[in-house]
Amino acid sequence: MTQSQIFDMDGTLFQTDKILEVSLDDAFERLRSEGKWDEETPIEKYREIMGVPLPKVWEVLLPDHSLEERERTDAFFLERLIQNIRNGKGALYPNVQEVFSHLKENGFSLYIASNGLIEYLNAIVDYYDLDQWITETFSIQHIESLNKSDLVRHIVDKYEMTSGVVVGDRLSDIHAAKDNGLISIGCRFNFAREEELAQADVIIEDLLELKMLFPAKKQGIK
Repeated sequence: MTQSQIFDMDGTLFQTDKILEVSLDDAFERLRSEGKWDEETPIEKYREIMGVPLPKVWEVLLPDHSLEERERTDAFFLERLIQNIRNGKGALYPNVQEVFSHLKENGFSLYIASNGLIEYLNAIVDYYDLDQWITETFSIQHIESLNKSDLVRHIVDKYEMTSGVVVGDRLSDIHAAKDNGLISIGCRFNFAREEELAQADVIIEDLLELKMLFPAKKQGIK
């Protein structure tokens, strides 16, 4: 049985959209107040690239701004995201705790692999007490390449995995699974795209389906 499960965070475990728009608008309102942006907040463009590392996000959203300005905006955006998490404005997807409890009770080792930054991920893990189930949380900051496949390879190597699954909502998660010889489970959630999900080994509509895919161990007859 597959005993290791690696989960994406944004759009898979955490409903990022609940704090995304207000935090992004805060960042662009700051730029507007400084005369460095005169349009609406590009929330739809962000949704299109959701899941890529933040440095790449700002290259797309602020193509004409300096690296220094992008980094400054990134830092402020991160501050707002974390504050909104700590204020309880975010939410996990339904059934995360129930599914994690089931998997943990049945011998699965659970990990998080995310393009999110360490401080951001820690805020989510701490607020929702996910450490009671998660063995370790990995951020894209842990590797130099900013590549999700490399991040998953880092986890596979560290924990000497011979089999496992990657659960996520975007193509980078699916590729990370396939590039490392793992099973890919695609989540048809908020940010998912059908053309990307089509490449997954399995597609789920609700995390609760993992309980059916990985049922409880049968107790032997005594």
